[in-house]
Amino acid sequence: MPKVFKKLDEAMFKTEPCITRYPDPVLTYKDVPYKAALTFNAGVLKKENGKYIMIFRNDYGDYENQKLEGTNMGLAFSDDGIHFEVDPEPCFAMKDDEIMRVYDPRITEIDGEYCICFAVDTKHGVCGGMATSKDLKKFDVKSISVPENRNMVLFPEKINGNYVRLERPMPVYSRGGDVFDIWLSESPDLVYWGKSRLVMGVEDVPFANDKIGPGAAPLKTDKGWLMIFHAVDRDLDRGKNGWEAKWTKRYTIGIALLDLNDPSKIIGMSKKPLIVPEGHWETVEGFRTNVLFPCGAILEDDDTVRIYYGASDTVVCMATAKLDDLIALCTEPRK
Repeated sequence: MPKVFKKLDEAMFKTEPCITRYPDPVLTYKDVPYKAALTFNAGVLKKENGKYIMIFRNDYGDYENQKLEGTNMGLAFSDDGIHFEVDPEPCFAMKDDEIMRVYDPRITEIDGEYCICFAVDTKHGVCGGMATSKDLKKFDVKSISVPENRNMVLFPEKINGNYVRLERPMPVYSRGGDVFDIWLSESPDLVYWGKSRLVMGVEDVPFANDKIGPGAAPLKTDKGWLMIFHAVDRDLDRGKNGWEAKWTKRYTIGIALLDLNDPSKIIGMSKKPLIVPEGHWETVEGFRTNVLFPCGAILEDDDTVRIYYGASDTVVCMATAKLDDLIALCTEPRK
């Protein structure tokens, strides 16, 4: 029997008015000085000196003929968070008899050291990996989870003495199909992880009927940790989107507030998606259209929040909003 997905109210799928999109992608394959085809799902952070650092997923091959060859990660820098200059060589890749590729990086900085979270495709399932680096040239892989787990995001500071991460286990048997949720785990050293507990289930999100997962590293605010996540709704009547013959999913971006001292507790959540696929690179052109995947968020000094997201699994886009507006969406009464 084919799975039946709960029908959702299409009226809610409109980008919130507080969001301002930057009109063009901030990174495409044309910006990369080495072999590239799809450059997306980029983690971004801002240094104290005002420099922006981006680490992005690069699926390389022939874009025009829709042929991919492999995956690595690239590194880019910017003075304004919009115009990025890519380093001349990829910065990180893994491949051996078991590991096939690493991808979807997120980046945080704790105590002067960068921590990169990434997905790991192995011959025995998808895992989540974590590595540290002092210069983004040499990487020390701290841990790789057991299958099936991915979408790991590290909080930018220790909480109650431990490192804390959000993650998305993929329990096919217990939840059925693609019903994946957001969990939290803690670690004293980035190596050993435990105290795992559920943060948010698909059933808690009114604009998801398929799966949800962590997005950018959470932002600390006076009201709580601002969590930016992706939410997926599926409609089996959707036809061809992008390169694939049939793509029935739509990825949107949502926000929630988590308790500062126990971020497994949800304080509030937006009742509608924050950003939905609407622009050219989000609905018309790309590998998989109707996919928005947030991996980076920056809180500026003027309380502007920059959200960096992959569009159509093809390019990096950016949108902005004021922090107060985002918090208001999370704290208004839930019906």
